[in-house]
Amino acid sequence: MTNTVERKTAVVVGHGMVGHRFVEALRSRDEAATWQVVVLSEEALPAYDRVGLSSYVGAWQAEALALQGNTYDGDTLVDLRLGVRADSIDRDGRKVVTSTGDVIGYDALVLATGSYAFVPPVPGHDHANCYVYRTIEDLDGIRATAEAAGPGAVGVVVGGGLLGLEAANALRLMGMTPHVVEFAPRLMPVQVDEGGGAILEKLVTDLGLHVHTGVGTAAIEESENGLQVKLSDDSVIDASLVVFSAGIRPRDQIARDAGLEVGQRGGVITDLGMQTSDPYIYAVGEVAAVEGVCYGLVAPGYSTAEIVADRLLGGAGEFPGADLSTKLKLLGVDVASFGDAFGTTEGALSVVLHDAAKGTYAKLVVSDDAETLLGGILVGDASAYAALRPLVGSKLPADPASLISPAGAELGADALPDEAQICSCNNVSKGAICGAIADGACDVPAIKSCTNAGTSCGGCVPMLKKLLEQSGVEVSKSLCEHFSQSRAELFHIVQSTGIRTFSALIAKYGKGTGCDICKPTVASILASTSSDHILDGEQAALQDTNDHFLANLQKNGTYSVVPRMPGGEVTAEQLITIGEVAKEFGLYVKVTGGQRIDLFGARVEQLPLIWKRLVDAGMESGHAYGKSLRTVKSCVGSTWCRYGQMDSVGMAVLLEKRYRGLRSPHKLKLAVSGCARECAEARGKDVGVIATEHGWNLYVGGNGGLTPKHAVLLAGDLDDETLIRYIDRYLMFYIRTADRLQRTAPWQEALEGGMDYLKAVICDDSLGIAEDLEAAMERHVDGYKDEWAAVLEDEGKLSRFVSFVNAPEEADPTISFDDSGERKVPVLLGIPDIPVAVSGDTASATHGK
Repeated sequence: MTNTVERKTAVVVGHGMVGHRFVEALRSRDEAATWQVVVLSEEALPAYDRVGLSSYVGAWQAEALALQGNTYDGDTLVDLRLGVRADSIDRDGRKVVTSTGDVIGYDALVLATGSYAFVPPVPGHDHANCYVYRTIEDLDGIRATAEAAGPGAVGVVVGGGLLGLEAANALRLMGMTPHVVEFAPRLMPVQVDEGGGAILEKLVTDLGLHVHTGVGTAAIEESENGLQVKLSDDSVIDASLVVFSAGIRPRDQIARDAGLEVGQRGGVITDLGMQTSDPYIYAVGEVAAVEGVCYGLVAPGYSTAEIVADRLLGGAGEFPGADLSTKLKLLGVDVASFGDAFGTTEGALSVVLHDAAKGTYAKLVVSDDAETLLGGILVGDASAYAALRPLVGSKLPADPASLISPAGAELGADALPDEAQICSCNNVSKGAICGAIADGACDVPAIKSCTNAGTSCGGCVPMLKKLLEQSGVEVSKSLCEHFSQSRAELFHIVQSTGIRTFSALIAKYGKGTGCDICKPTVASILASTSSDHILDGEQAALQDTNDHFLANLQKNGTYSVVPRMPGGEVTAEQLITIGEVAKEFGLYVKVTGGQRIDLFGARVEQLPLIWKRLVDAGMESGHAYGKSLRTVKSCVGSTWCRYGQMDSVGMAVLLEKRYRGLRSPHKLKLAVSGCARECAEARGKDVGVIATEHGWNLYVGGNGGLTPKHAVLLAGDLDDETLIRYIDRYLMFYIRTADRLQRTAPWQEALEGGMDYLKAVICDDSLGIAEDLEAAMERHVDGYKDEWAAVLEDEGKLSRFVSFVNAPEEADPTISFDDSGERKVPVLLGIPDIPVAVSGDTASATHGK
């Protein structure tokens, strides 16, 4: 008798950030698989980072905003339905009717419908060139109108709050001249006071915004050249488009229609367990009015999602309240507000430092005895935010004026109590972070992995670093027990001293005889700083197995051989040679994900024979074995594709030939896509290049592995020469400064100053080293020699390739093919053999006996 789990069904209406967090929380905690989930998403795109919507401008890559795991691939208990709206709720029958006519029963219904942008009933608000700033689709519409209007055209943003200034910045990035109209007497009236608003207005005006405060929008009328926006002070702005950013409202219509209790100002009323007036229906995120209060920030939204997941699994979690603190950078201007920023607490005192000359404003709100921090506002310089916000409600460690004075006391992490909330997005306390450090998390990525702190907005990362520094856990920078220096320091030593052997380096700067950590690391540094062959002299003994034999060791003791195919290009003659080699040596052949061909099953003594055949056919080592450039993947680009905007194959070939053989702290993968459709998946590579109408967009720091990362835009619309110059600098800067076995994504994340710092170094040459980095790359390019060919020309090197006693005599016996060329899959769990027919780029499986 088979035991089956009687599963309940949870229907989620809405697939934004909070809806996605609920699904993740429920599935990760539901170890007994008691719930299956149906997610209804009105948008055609799965959950994306709406907080980071402005980063879509310029890159125009929706995939860059995608939340990790948002498609639930491989999870059979999650049914995600994109482009499907929930039209009505049958509470008596516990069913949801969708826009496609489907009727879905539920045991629990979770409303995650979020909010909508409020558009004031201004005459003319429904004109075709009037938009809201809420979704990717909204931004696509704004972009089309802005491009049609041309550079310098005026765009008006109605609303000078947080989203209004983000919208204005987006217009500026699109080449428009932005005007901001705010009815309140200052910008960002919810976050900053009069003094902070004055500084903020001056800073953004200096950056090209035209600000109109204390006035309303009276009407929008069509004119010969576009639109006329008439203000309440009788002034008129000639514009090409208008963006409304006048606040948000809970999207609660479906709840109203179902008869659920709603708040006076909107939102679905819930208790602290997020349960609505119907015990089978919950509300989370912006649509939830928790005991009558709606919260429009992502951090409290995440809390509500976690609570509902806990409740469905039998828990008793309750909403803990919300931290409404905000920290952001608008048009490059720091703005932060936390706690009781406006001093509404009885007896509250304010300490203010207003420096108009420097463009900074800092205000701390303290208790009547000036000992307890209640809140604060920072404009122009928010560097103290990470240390001050967790202190809200706690005793101040120093005089409040000294904490915001440039020459005052520096607030250390040790001044924070254990219960201080360091990461408000994910509700992580100082105590939890210190506990993780005590358990062995000795760097920021490790803390992120085990606590989730710093994985959302990233505003708390500076404090994570301070906690590491002041935790009492000594974070050693030593490469290993034989070298007290870090990899970057050893690189500098080798580069500046000219030392070319491991023995000379360890004799002067280390101790002992070395180990399997420092030997390959030094070997990589030596290879990165010269064009010497890695098997020359003493270097050969430093290499790990793969580099020692210039091939990838497989689990059965054989090796695989991967010839280079720049951009995936290969001639018919080379393909024939590969086939002949595979047949002659009995090798298993597989096309890799990087558009190359891998030959498996070669014994050590066969490697030179295989290489010779490939080298004679005009091929060379693909360096699949090395911590170096692997591939530059490419789509077919403008050569063949009707959507292609640039020659992606040509660029991929150029880049692969330029950087082939480049040794680095870890493997490097590049890709070039010929248009925004991104068929080469460039955003998942260490360096990704995507064609635009005006040139190339350059992305950096995309990695796979246990914690996949999307690459981040470094620069846009580059010509060929500038693109290559920036890649030269980026790769060389990475090679010189990264730690051992540190991939580009964690390296970028660990840089002090993050992407702003990296952009300054690479694009603006802030360190004055660009010329040196480019020269170093030119030396590599000029000195490149194929490692396989160099072995074939050297009898001494060839002598290394002798077999070992227990080398297998034949290929893997579990891999076989029938007479028609189809692979036979071994019988597993009683399933008959499944021949796999391969056709083009896809593989299909058919059952047979």
